Amino acid sequence: MKEGRPLRDRVRGVAREAAKFGTVGAFGFLVNVVVFNVCSQVLGLAPIRSGVIATSAAICTNYVGNRYWTYRHRDRSGRRREIALFVLFSCVGMVIENGVLALSHYGLGLTSPLADNLAKNVIGLGMGSLFRFWSYRTWVFRRSGRAPEASGEPLPVGSAAR
Repeated sequence: MKEGRPLRDRVRGVAREAAKFGTVGAFGFLVNVVVFNVCSQVLGLAPIRSGVIATSAAICTNYVGNRYWTYRHRDRSGRRREIALFVLFSCVGMVIENGVLALSHYGLGLTSPLADNLAKNVIGLGMGSLFRFWSYRTWVFRRSGRAPEASGEPLPVGSAAR
C-alpha cells in the first residue's frame, strides 16, 4: 500500500505525540511518587497497597492530561468505551508496575525505601509506561474518520493512508 505521508513526517508526528505523552507522564510520575511515599513512609501502609493507591491517583491525573492534551485531536465519540479501555490498560500497567515492586520487595527481599522506589517508580513504571503508550495510542484514543493529513495527526507506524 502507498503511504500517505513521508516516513520523516510520520516519525516527527509520533515523536511529538511521545513528547506530550511523556510530559503528562512526568506529572503523573510526580503524583505517583508523592502518593506512594506518603502512603508507605508516612502512613505506614504496605508497599503493594501504597503502590496501588499511588498508581490509581496517577491514572486519574494521566487520563485528564492525555484526553485533553496529548490525544485531544483523536475521536471523542465513544467516551464510555474510551474510559473503559483506558482503565483496563492502565490496570494492566499497574500490575506490571506493582508486580516488579512485589518481586523486588517480597521475592528478592529488597525492602528499603530506596529499593521499593527504584523497583516501582523506575523499573516498573518504565515498563508499564511503554505498555501504556502503545495501548493508549492503538486502542484507547482512536483516530477519527478524518484524513490524517487534513487533521495534522501522525499516522501509526506501518499504516497506510486512508
